[in-house]
Amino acid sequence: MIDLQSLQERIRAAAGDRRPLCIRAGGSKDFYGGPRAGELLDVSGLSGISDYEPTELVITARAGTRLTDIERVLAERDQMLAFEPPRFDGRATLGGAVAAGLSGPRRAYCGALRDFVLGVEMVDGRGELLRFGGKVIKNVAGFDVSRLMAGSLGTLGLIAQVTLKTVPRPRAECTLRFEADQPRALEAMTLWATRPLPLSATAWHDDLLHVRLSGAEAAVRAARESLGGEIVSGSEEYWQSVREQRLQFLMAADELWRICLPARCPKLPIEGRTLIEWGGSLRWLPGRQDGNSLRALASRRGGHAMLYRASVKPPEGSFAPLPAAMLALHQRLKAVFDPHRIFNRGRLHPDL
Repeated sequence: MIDLQSLQERIRAAAGDRRPLCIRAGGSKDFYGGPRAGELLDVSGLSGISDYEPTELVITARAGTRLTDIERVLAERDQMLAFEPPRFDGRATLGGAVAAGLSGPRRAYCGALRDFVLGVEMVDGRGELLRFGGKVIKNVAGFDVSRLMAGSLGTLGLIAQVTLKTVPRPRAECTLRFEADQPRALEAMTLWATRPLPLSATAWHDDLLHVRLSGAEAAVRAARESLGGEIVSGSEEYWQSVREQRLQFLMAADELWRICLPARCPKLPIEGRTLIEWGGSLRWLPGRQDGNSLRALASRRGGHAMLYRASVKPPEGSFAPLPAAMLALHQRLKAVFDPHRIFNRGRLHPDL
C-alpha cells in the first residue's frame, strides 16, 4: 500500500522544481496516447476497495485497484461494470481505466465509462487533495468535474479514488452469428437499433456479424427466435478478444486506427480488413494509413479518427488535432488543475 500523503509530498516537490511526472500503475495502456515523459510516479500500491454498497449499486475503490479484483467482488453479488472496460491481461487498474476513458462492446447499449462515474478524489498539481461528486447516483448540480477526469489521461491530476455506479448482471445472455458482407451488416445493425431488442454488443469482421443479447430470459429468448442466426456457444472468449482488440488480424498490425462515426455511416472507401462495433459507430482499421487523409475522411462523415496503437508514436500526437477554441479550453483547465504542467506532458495533446 502507498501512503497518499507521500504521493502528495512528491507532487509538491515536483511542482516546486517544475519537474514533470509520469503517472503509472499497471502500465496496461502505455501504448495509448502520446509518449510517456517525466519521472515515474507509481500509484500501483494505491489499491483496495474502500466501500461497496450492493443494495445501492455503488462501489468505491482506490485508483491502483485492478479491474479484475473489482469485477470479482461484483460478480459475487451478481453485479458488474456495465461499460466493460478492457482488462488488458488483468493489468488494467481503475484509475487507468478512468484516465483513458475506454469502454468495451456494451458501451453503445448501456453507456460510456464517464456515465457511471459518481465521484472522484484526485490530487492536483499543487499537491492538494480534491473531492468531486459523491457516493449516490443523483449528486451533481452544475459542472461535473468528476466525469471530466474520464479520458483526461492523467493530464489534470492524480486520480486517487473513484466511485462508480454498478448494474445487475443480466439473467440470460446469448450470442448469435450471421453471414453478411459489410453493407448488409451495417444495414442490419441500423434496423435492429430501431427495434426493442435486448442488444448488448455487435461486432462484424470477415463477413461474419456477431450479436449479443442480454437481459431477462423471456426477452432474450424472444429476440433470438425473431432474429434467427446461428447460436454461438462459449462466446465469452470471443467478446473478450473484441473488448481488448486481440483478434489476430488486429494484433498482427503495427498500427491500429480507431474511427468513431455516426452509426448510419455506410462503408468507408478503404481497403483492408475491418472490425466494426457499437452498431456501426466504432470501426477498427489495422495497418499503416495516411493519418491526415483518414482523419479528413472521418471528419467529412461526421466523426473522427485516432491512432490507437502504433510501434512508433507520431510527433503530432495520436488524437485528432483540436480546434483552436477547444484547445484553448483544455489549456485553461490544465492551468487550473496543473498550473506548473507537471502531469503526463503530451499524453493527451502535444500542447498540454
